[in-house]
Amino acid sequence: MAHKISVGIDWQGSIDYAAIVERVKIADAAGVHSVWIPEAWGRDAFTILSLLAYETTHIRLGTGIVNIYSRTPAALAQHFATLDELSGGRMIIGLGTSGAQVIEHFHGVPFEPPRTRLKEYIEIINTLMKGDKLNYQGKLFNLQRGFTLRFQPVRDQIPIYLATLNAKSLKLTAELADGWLPIWLPMKQLKAEIDAVRSMSVAAGRSANAVSVRAPSTVAVTPHVERARAAHAGTAAFYIGRMGVYYAAQLTRLGHADTVEQVKRAWQNGSRAAAEAVTNELVDETFCAGPVEACLDRMQAQEACGVDVHTVSVEAADNAEYERILTRLVG
Repeated sequence: MAHKISVGIDWQGSIDYAAIVERVKIADAAGVHSVWIPEAWGRDAFTILSLLAYETTHIRLGTGIVNIYSRTPAALAQHFATLDELSGGRMIIGLGTSGAQVIEHFHGVPFEPPRTRLKEYIEIINTLMKGDKLNYQGKLFNLQRGFTLRFQPVRDQIPIYLATLNAKSLKLTAELADGWLPIWLPMKQLKAEIDAVRSMSVAAGRSANAVSVRAPSTVAVTPHVERARAAHAGTAAFYIGRMGVYYAAQLTRLGHADTVEQVKRAWQNGSRAAAEAVTNELVDETFCAGPVEACLDRMQAQEACGVDVHTVSVEAADNAEYERILTRLVG
């Protein structure tokens, strides 16, 4: 059985651009569905996407994610339309709000109101992609000079995936988006949450499958399982303890209130203490690490919940092993 899988890029610290390109070219040849490039407060996403667009042929290229505060909607439309042209129509627009810490204290932009901003960004970007004149009156943006992009985009609509958490934002995703990028969504609640988005899509007059879902949990093929689990616990602790209230609130809503409170208290003693407060149950529910067989089992379980595209990482000794593992995961 074939699986749609996606890979990410470790975009922090010291990197080897040539090695990144080579790995993505291998993923491209192996039939991997998409590669997603994050952006936080380090390197930007669009520079490496330009490089990958030029060096690959089939693999889709997504932002996972870029925020909707540090660039205007028109600027994002320019970026994505240009990258879509360069890649021959392979871009996926991944948008999210990030969090107040990053938006207000790195970018220096007020954080509110995120849902209205998401809606207006989608509408403005879609208008420019279609080639329509930009005459837009929203709550945040008033654009009345009828601008259009000064070139014809490859597609009149680039798929837009949203990284959303709360009920109102999920409703927006179901109504307007082409895909959903959930995060910190435990396996026990995965099917119910996906079903809810599908139902909201139908209620909005769309198909139940109008919104494609990328898995919130990474499946990591690695021989170093405990090290991978410890790293994931550290990431969970950071999101709970340092990335505002949204992720903690979601995990609380989904049955991990005790862990959230333990991590918050432990964070006062540092990140290591906070990581140690993350329970094995939470790690199990939001992460899978092990050999290929274990990862394939997790992927099948995710598909049964309604996941369309899996989130995969592969620890390989060399490029030949990397290719073999990806080929097995794709099926």
